Amino acid sequence: MVATLLRLRYRVLGNQLARSPWQLVGFLFGALYGLGVLFSALAGLVFLGFGDAATAGSVIVGVGSLVTLGWVLGPLIAFGVDTTLDPARLVVFPIPLNRLLIALALAGVCGVPGLVTTVAALGTLATWVHWPAAAVAALLGIPLAVLTAVVASRAVASLASGLGGGRRLREASGVLIFIPLILAGPIVAGVATGFAVNLDTILVVVRILAWTPVGAAWAFPADLATGAWPAAAAKLAIAVATLAIVWMLWRRSLADSLVRPRQTAAARVESGRIGWFGRVPSAPAGAVFARSLTYWVRDPRYLRQLIVVPLLPAVLWFYARDGDVGSALGWAAPLVAFVIGISLYADISYDGTAFAAQLATGVRGWADRVGRTLAAAAIAAPIVLIVAIAPFAIWGGWSRLPGILGISFGVLLASYGVCAVTSASFVIPVPDAGANPFARVPGTTFLQGLAFFGIWLVALVLSSPAIVVGAIAYFTDDAVLSWIALAVGLVVGGAVLVGGILVGGRRLDRTGPALLSRLKAMKSA
Repeated sequence: MVATLLRLRYRVLGNQLARSPWQLVGFLFGALYGLGVLFSALAGLVFLGFGDAATAGSVIVGVGSLVTLGWVLGPLIAFGVDTTLDPARLVVFPIPLNRLLIALALAGVCGVPGLVTTVAALGTLATWVHWPAAAVAALLGIPLAVLTAVVASRAVASLASGLGGGRRLREASGVLIFIPLILAGPIVAGVATGFAVNLDTILVVVRILAWTPVGAAWAFPADLATGAWPAAAAKLAIAVATLAIVWMLWRRSLADSLVRPRQTAAARVESGRIGWFGRVPSAPAGAVFARSLTYWVRDPRYLRQLIVVPLLPAVLWFYARDGDVGSALGWAAPLVAFVIGISLYADISYDGTAFAAQLATGVRGWADRVGRTLAAAAIAAPIVLIVAIAPFAIWGGWSRLPGILGISFGVLLASYGVCAVTSASFVIPVPDAGANPFARVPGTTFLQGLAFFGIWLVALVLSSPAIVVGAIAYFTDDAVLSWIALAVGLVVGGAVLVGGILVGGRRLDRTGPALLSRLKAMKSA
């Protein structure tokens, strides 16, 4: 049974990659990146063995703890880490729970991250071979460390995806928990200013991690290398107990989800209430606008793109709090526009097979482009305006505001213009409606990152006149030039937007059926 499920895992993954050549390319690039990281890690572990045992132990425990934390925190960003073997799809099969647990754990180990982690952990033998007792202990510590990371990841994914039992609460928890993760960097930077971060401090942190569940499995071979037998025995007990606890938590959560699988239910709507559809003109562009705006207001997959709005000013404040805070926060609006302007780059992907209904009505491509852009702008434009005005309202310097608005709306409009073409050209695998909005399909992370970078680069080039004029006006505090930057941003950004809508509309008229075919293929994967 376990072998059958593992074969199924690779068959599903192969089918997913076979349906999309670009997804296969992304998967291969991800695998090559993993191999590069793995080669570097193995080389470092080999050289580490020629030093002293204390240094080797500190490095392995510190890095190993970070790896384990990465596995544990990953599901908070992407529920159901491995989308190729979803337990929810196995509910209908009479698979014993214990065998299912073993199969899912091995499937996690056999993925690219699991294989990289496993081989890197085995590479610690190249370090500990210089201390025979530690090498023997590592034969037990390596599987403990790898299984703890994988099982903890599965347990957290299973527990987090079932929080509360209500769909809204699950979705909100998945989105909101992402906020402290983004703020972790600035928070650490802020705390670090309170004390000197030096080698002694790092060693203290590593010694503490060695006694925690995330570091104990990596630490007890190091204690044996230095002759600390009682400490090694205690840390081994912590490691074994950690694996047993996370295994039981995962087993209980998975058993509950198999007996009572999640179900989605439609909310009741009073007769005659059709939401935004009753408030817009009865025209194709108006209907697309109403539907898209409904998505933006209610769909967590869209709302997650707005998380950066309060976070970017917070990040700027963290790094500029001892300097000119007002001047630094003045650039929050262009950054917000830069990030959320890309929101429409593959908007049709979120429609799923519902896109067929739009094609059946014969909506023209330009009307679709206009409706989707207006819906996104109805959310983004007020946000950018508020973020732009707030710093000047608090710290003054109103003469710089027009230039910042010119940069912000120039970038925003240019990004929408570029996205009007890209979203009519390709679709990507995205989480289903009601699923975790941060889920990722194998092979798509690299491609999405590449798409983001390409669209941002094109948008920056097209809006560069407004950026250059606005930046000069901002740093020279030239009020006249600032107003010129506003005009340049609106004109240049508006021209790119109109051009993108026309080009993207004509392209969508030609590619609509092909996009629908790809959407259906992805849904059946």
